[in-house]
Amino acid sequence: MSEQKLKIGLTQGDPNGIGWEVLLKALADPRMTELFTPVVYGSPKAAACYRNTLRDTENIAFNQVASAAEARRGKVNLVACGEVGAVEPGHPTPEAGRAAVEALRAAAADLRAGMIDAVVTGPFDKETVQSDDFRHTGHTEFFGAEFEGTPMMIMCSDILRVGLVTKHIPVAEIARSITRERIVESIATLRRSLIEDFGIVEPRIAVMALNPHAGDGGLLGSEEEETIRPAIAEAFEKGMLAFGPFAADGLFAGGAYARYDGILAMYHDQGLAPFKSLSPDGVNFTAGLSVVRTSPDHGTAFDIAGQDRADAQSMRNAIYAAIDIVQHRRAWAEWTRNPLQKAEREKSSRDVSAKDLPQTEKEE
Repeated sequence: MSEQKLKIGLTQGDPNGIGWEVLLKALADPRMTELFTPVVYGSPKAAACYRNTLRDTENIAFNQVASAAEARRGKVNLVACGEVGAVEPGHPTPEAGRAAVEALRAAAADLRAGMIDAVVTGPFDKETVQSDDFRHTGHTEFFGAEFEGTPMMIMCSDILRVGLVTKHIPVAEIARSITRERIVESIATLRRSLIEDFGIVEPRIAVMALNPHAGDGGLLGSEEEETIRPAIAEAFEKGMLAFGPFAADGLFAGGAYARYDGILAMYHDQGLAPFKSLSPDGVNFTAGLSVVRTSPDHGTAFDIAGQDRADAQSMRNAIYAAIDIVQHRRAWAEWTRNPLQKAEREKSSRDVSAKDLPQTEKEE
């Protein structure tokens, strides 16, 4: 890691869910502030409420700042926003939804301004966040609307990376939303992310089928033969190592997923159900954008909020993933920056060195 520690923004999510609990538990480890500079966006009242009721988090001392620009290294910095009148663990309310959005927008503004290097978002309730000025079905869609690029949801862990062709849409709309062009684009986005964000030289991608048994030659649906298989062939012709389509049950139950660097699922539950079974502490990463955003792979868990029962490992992994992805992107940008100019500089350096050698050495 470079001497300049990364600044990572962390949003509170719904203050009545487990967002603050997993956030505080993750930050209670003093090694976290040695690894990066945390900038938390959320309610000081909610922070104090959870800090005083959870075990082993009372030692966290917030350094309150107006924005990430004032964040101090070695401190847990807090940008006050997303305030609530009352903290009610376990109770979804419109006020808590508004507070979650306010914290999210504050973090996005600092991210856009370059004050932080990445954002890790706490979970919010998709229903209570809805308002006249917030109509997004999730964090992925919000960041896709706010930043450059086409967002792809990738669920990632040490053993598995699953990207989605479609995200938060009703099941009834899935088949007609899947087109050859969209699949090819999704394969390309997943491949680019695996290279630039995860450091895989030339990834192998398994593309999942839509229908049971991969359509059984058209007996159980025509999408595989008419749309998915031609898309895979087109992607392969363009130099992408894409294979399939594979029936979901066989790919995961038989362990074949381990042969691939990434899996492309056709829809949300097809990819997330096996992922969460195999990687219970995984990470949700929004790929394809100019910025880095990760989150734990769980929701608000209102049923256990405020009971000191939430496991913070997925939040920790989301923080680690954000740091790794930022560093991978920077390394990739350096490796690919002006390759012709770099070659010219290296050639010039060799020419100068040759001129400086004694005549006898040059003749040798």
